[in-house]
Amino acid sequence: MKKHSITIAGGGSTFTPGIVLMLLDNLEKLPIDQIKFFDKDKERQQTIAGACRIILNEKAPDIRFTETTDPEEAFTDIDFVMAHIRSGKYAMREQDEKIPLKHGVVGQETCGPGGMAYGMRSIGDVLQLVDYMETYSPDAWFLNYSNPAAIVAEATRKLRPEAKILNICDMPIGIEELMASAIGLESRKEMEVDYYGLNHFGWWTGIRDKEGNDLLPRIREHVARFGYVTEDQSLQHADESWNNTFAKAKDVQALDPSTVPNTYLKYYLYPDYEVAHSNPEKTRANEVMEGRESFVFGECGKIIENGTAVDSALHIDEHASYIVDLARAIAYNTKERMLLIVENNGAIKNFEPTAMVEVPCLVGSNGPEPLVQGEIPRFQKGLMEQQVAVEKLVVEAWSEKSYQKLWQALTLSRIVPSAQIAKDILEDLQKANKGYWPELS
Repeated sequence: MKKHSITIAGGGSTFTPGIVLMLLDNLEKLPIDQIKFFDKDKERQQTIAGACRIILNEKAPDIRFTETTDPEEAFTDIDFVMAHIRSGKYAMREQDEKIPLKHGVVGQETCGPGGMAYGMRSIGDVLQLVDYMETYSPDAWFLNYSNPAAIVAEATRKLRPEAKILNICDMPIGIEELMASAIGLESRKEMEVDYYGLNHFGWWTGIRDKEGNDLLPRIREHVARFGYVTEDQSLQHADESWNNTFAKAKDVQALDPSTVPNTYLKYYLYPDYEVAHSNPEKTRANEVMEGRESFVFGECGKIIENGTAVDSALHIDEHASYIVDLARAIAYNTKERMLLIVENNGAIKNFEPTAMVEVPCLVGSNGPEPLVQGEIPRFQKGLMEQQVAVEKLVVEAWSEKSYQKLWQALTLSRIVPSAQIAKDILEDLQKANKGYWPELS
């Protein structure tokens, strides 16, 4: 099999070491010739790259490795870009979460005002990466799992319609692992699912094993009692906020017991509960900075200091193996069935054709083939129409530099109670994002 060249855009990300370890663990499925790291933040990338260079030397010394801040060096002669960037880093995520909470509104990195603020920062940076790839390696594929995925996907659809981009999210994959554990399966790969929605805004409507046996009733029963909390604690996020999210899924499911929901729907359906149970002084961003970020950079520092990754506590990002599955599907035309964020075009029959929806697809060398999910019920359709309008308005606000459209997007969000509160939040977010957002008028 051909050995592939991969650029990881976001070389300084705390997720990068886990992804490198995952790629190394799957070399028999996706052989690799070289890995390049690209990041605008040279100092941050140096720490992650320094540790990963040692890991590669010890585990796969034949793989060539480059770290760079130069786009031409990073994007020349590659097959795949794996993009997980965070525009503004965790410091700006903290603002995304705390500013809405100050106004009594949900503060979350991908939902509501926080997600819109993050999207306004991310669109330009992701489009720039796409342009680098198309300039220096026009035959490569861009595998995007940068958040907020819904807004980024709409931006790439509207503003780079011919680019070879696949937008994917790991959250359904993580939830499916919890489902599998709840009913005693070894892996989500023992299941085949039907699903429809938008990113962080969807519902499972069918789950079967490989013999076609219906698993959905057992999973629905578990979610109705426990949410996605399982006995296998290894699958759970360690932070209390995540475990609360998994438990809250039972209340979300109660609105349509025939399905099982994406966990993020809680922010749209129970925003008052979320605000009441949030600490405006310490949000998820603080948990991540004190937890994951401190841990990963600490471990990378130890590897560099010791000159070896032996006994390192860094671990494989197991469920990120979906990235290998996606790259393999493109490289070897495997027709892997995966949930992707794609232009609707009839996959959901009674929904906006240009909406970027999350549905099962068969992925091959020519990209994704969405599988038709039929017509959807009025409840979900109404929620999704409102949310997709928000996402489209944000992208229009960015491309037109329109204050008016961003205010409209905030006002339209289910999470924001009034146009006045939307305007107050917008004023604060605009100040905080000076230098990151376009100048709006």
